[in-house]
Parts: sequence; structure tokens; C-alpha cells
Amino acid sequence: MNYRMIFRLICYILRVEAVCLLPSVGISLFHHETPALLATAAAVVGSALFSLLTYLFPPKDKQIGAREGFLSVALCWVVVSLVGALPFCLSGAVPSYVDSLFETVSGFTTTGASILTDIEAMPMGLLYWRSFTHWLGGMGVLVFLLAVIPMGKGKNSLLHVMRAESPGPQVDKLVPKLQDSAKILYAIYIGLTLLQVVLLLLGGMPLFDALTTAYGTAGTGGFAIKGDSLMGYSPYLQAVCTVFMALFGVNFSIFYLILLRQFLKVLKNQELLMYLGLMLGSIAVITWDILPLYSQVGEALHQAAFQVSSIMTTTGFATADFNQWPALSKTLLVLLMFVGACAGSTGGGMKVARVLLLCKAGRRNVKRMLRPRSVSQVHMDGQAVNEEVLQNTYSYLALYGAIMALSIFIVAVDEFSLETNATAVIACLNNIGPGLDLVGPMGNYAAFSPISKLVLSFDMLAGRLELFPMLMLMVPMAWRRT
Repeated sequence: MNYRMIFRLICYILRVEAVCLLPSVGISLFHHETPALLATAAAVVGSALFSLLTYLFPPKDKQIGAREGFLSVALCWVVVSLVGALPFCLSGAVPSYVDSLFETVSGFTTTGASILTDIEAMPMGLLYWRSFTHWLGGMGVLVFLLAVIPMGKGKNSLLHVMRAESPGPQVDKLVPKLQDSAKILYAIYIGLTLLQVVLLLLGGMPLFDALTTAYGTAGTGGFAIKGDSLMGYSPYLQAVCTVFMALFGVNFSIFYLILLRQFLKVLKNQELLMYLGLMLGSIAVITWDILPLYSQVGEALHQAAFQVSSIMTTTGFATADFNQWPALSKTLLVLLMFVGACAGSTGGGMKVARVLLLCKAGRRNVKRMLRPRSVSQVHMDGQAVNEEVLQNTYSYLALYGAIMALSIFIVAVDEFSLETNATAVIACLNNIGPGLDLVGPMGNYAAFSPISKLVLSFDMLAGRLELFPMLMLMVPMAWRRT
């Protein structure tokens, strides 16, 4: 076990966090928000000073193995959340550190679940940091390091880190060098974010609103700076967000293929076809179901498209209180929470790729039962899927169900309705944010006890990191030197 290399990665990520906090310091200074300014500055100085410890304990071996990759990713996400919560708590904007931690974990994991009851009373500097955590966590904090800093040596060093942080059943490199792949991913990510900001500005949205909304959309997080989420904005601005939420739910390798003009591969991508099919089909069903609630078909279609795009990509923005929608629509939205977005996107959930793999594996197993001696493989996009990938998918599904059931059981101690408890866990584990009943789009998580908030925070981290890195923290064998 290379403990010094793990410590080095933690120091690197704290240095990045300190730099990312600087714009919030500037905004607080500009708006004369003294408590927020001092609290954020303290977090910057503390993070920067701690990160210098890496020079006192330099690693002798810079190679990162599989264990170091998974453990360092999990620890880095925990540490950035612990430090990122300090501006909220030290400023007094969120008096409880547990609440501050919940809000920060929700931001970095792009969940969007909030304990704030009066969002618009928050200092501007903290609102900016709250939204920027979405953008930073959307693509992955260590993927960012991969793009700008050579972190480790060895054939698979970078792959172990990226595999632990990237969403989906498997990680594919866009180009031979993994660091170049990370740079391409972030270039696409930044380009789409800037394009959305421009389109929002053209629609009359103020610059601060446009930046924070784009951060929430790009990271598929859903933190809004208004109490009514995006309800108060024009239909044009809502439509822009609908489209970009759907775009950020697509595997980023698709955008790379488009840049290479490999359109045939894009059109034959089975995950993309299933993603679009589920999204368009759900929009059609919900539009039909909620039509009696709206005066025009266009308005019903607009609301259905926005909420389906928001929920399926696990963004969590809202333009309507879907708590008041018919049971069919609410049920369909909950099912979409489980499915989530595409692998390799910034979205959460189980991922469309896993659902597709499970369907294909189920069909293969039925064929084997009918013809026991037949030899068949699961194929995705014309290529055979490794059996190890299928086994990991089965393991993921089993652990996913176990964590969800245990979390619902613990949260039930708060004595809220089953609808509240179950959808709160589902929303946090799938990094969505809003659930139903008390945690609906017009509600929040403030009423939960500190224990429940910590459980839900763990669920958010586990969901964002695909379960295994967070669970590995609890396995003693993972920490042994050999």
C-alpha cells in the first residue's frame, strides 16, 4: 500500500479546492459579505497550507495500484467535502456543520438535495461556491487533476484513478494516452458549459444566474439560486436548460465521435438509442397524463420534457411541482430515477448502459435455459462484453439494493412517510436531489435528523463513486501494506 502517494493526491486536491474557492472570496469581497469572506478565506488558507505537507512527505514510489486508486478517490471526495463545508459553517450561513457537510456533499456529488429553507438569503459568494461544486464534481475532481497534473507513473496508474471515479460499468480511453483523454473530456465539458452560458445570456438571464445555472446543468446537479428553482424564468430559458440537461446526460465519447465526424458510430450506439428512446417515450406518456392539468398541449409538453430531462439526467431542477401530478407520471419519474443517464456522462443513477447490459444478460440466460449446450455472449455495439464486466454489473446491482434497503431502514427512524423516506434515499443514492412528499421539488431535507443526513450523505458519495470506492474504505484488507 502506497500511503504517501494517497496523501500526495489528497494534498493535490486540496490545492485545487483552494484555487476554486478564490472566485467566491472575490464575490464576497465585492458584495461586502464580511462573514462569508472571512470564512471562505480561512478555508482557502487552511487548504493551501495543508497541501504543502506533501513536500515534507514525498512518495518514494509514484506508482498507483488498484487499491490506491480506489482508496485515494474515496478519501479525496470525503476530504474535499469536509473542507468545502467550512465556508457555510464558519460564516454562520448554515449553523450546523452536519447540515453544511450535507449541502457540500450534495454539491460535489451533483445531487442537488438541499437543507436550505431560504436560499435567496444566502450570501452571493456562498451561492456561487455552492453551484460551482456541481461543476467541479460533475466530471470528477481527480479527472481534472489527470488533465493538468502528471500524478503517477506506471502503465495503469492513471487508469486505476479514472476507473474509480468515472461513472459506468467500464472506462474507455478516447485516445491512447489517458491524460490526453482527460484533457479532451474537459475541453468538451468547458465548451458545452460556455455555450449554455451564452444562450442563457441571450435570453436575458443575468450573468450570475447564467453561470450558476450552467454549473448546475453541466454537472447535472440542480442547485438553483432561487427558492422556486427555475420556475420564475422564461420558457425560452427553461427550454435551453431542458436541451442541455439532456446533452450532459449523454456519454461524452459521443461528442468526441461527432467531432471526428464518425456519425455512423453515433447512430449505431445502443446506449444512446436506448437513452433517447426512454426519454422521448417518457415525455410522450407524461404529456398525455398531465394534459388535463394544463390549458394547452404545448405547455404540458414543455413541462413534461423539462421534468423528464431533469430527472433522467439526475439534475433535479424543477419548473413545476410534480408532487401534484397524477400517480402514473410520478411513478414513471421514480423509475427514471433508477435508470439515470448514460455511462461516461455527468449524470447519476444506475446508468443506461447497465440497464441495457442487464437486459441483454437476462435474454442470454433465458436462451441458455432453453438450450443448455449453446454458447452465447453478450454484445454491445457489435463487440463482445467481457464476463468480468457482467459480473461487476451483477455485484453492483446487489450492493445497490442492499445499501438502498439499509438506508431506508435507518432513515425510517425519523418517522416520516414511506414515500418521503424511500424517495429521499433513492434520490440521494442516484444523485438526483428531489424526491416525493416532504422532499419533493418544493420541499427540502432540513427536517431529517443528523444521523439520517449523514446516512444520506454517504449514499450520495456512494452513488457518485459507483459504490465500490466508498465501500472499500470500510474493508480492513484494503488498508494492509501487502
